[in-house]
Amino acid sequence: MRQWLLGLFLVLYLLTWKGEAFGMLIQIERMNPSGTTQPTAYTQLVRAGKTLYFSGQTAVNEKGELIGKGDMRAQVRQVYENLKSLLASQGATFDHLVKITIYTLSIDEFRKAGDIREEYTGGKAPASTLLQIDQLASPDYLLEIEGIAVLEE
Repeated sequence: MRQWLLGLFLVLYLLTWKGEAFGMLIQIERMNPSGTTQPTAYTQLVRAGKTLYFSGQTAVNEKGELIGKGDMRAQVRQVYENLKSLLASQGATFDHLVKITIYTLSIDEFRKAGDIREEYTGGKAPASTLLQIDQLASPDYLLEIEGIAVLEE
């Protein structure tokens, strides 16, 4: 009886151990969807099961051109367009966006573009972190936003 209970405990433990014991690892896909820039040193989007992880998006269009040099509002709009494109590539919308981290050179200027964020999120703002930093990857970038979305079951 004791061996049977020990065996049952072991099986239950293995079944609840994220499925790894039975080769049920979450499939991870790394991609650079069409309609986004095609970087070579990183991936724009990683899909792990039903969770989407977006690399930091800057105000660069799919051709790699900076949109809105020196214009926070134009850059915010382009960043949200990039996020929209990434979400759409997986059949998702801003309703699926659960967390964003915003890096900006000026919190004051970023806040003046809050109506643009509202336009895209429809008032359903995701959990957010806002950080003011000294510089981004290019001196022309005024902000960068990375995100996490969760698809429906």
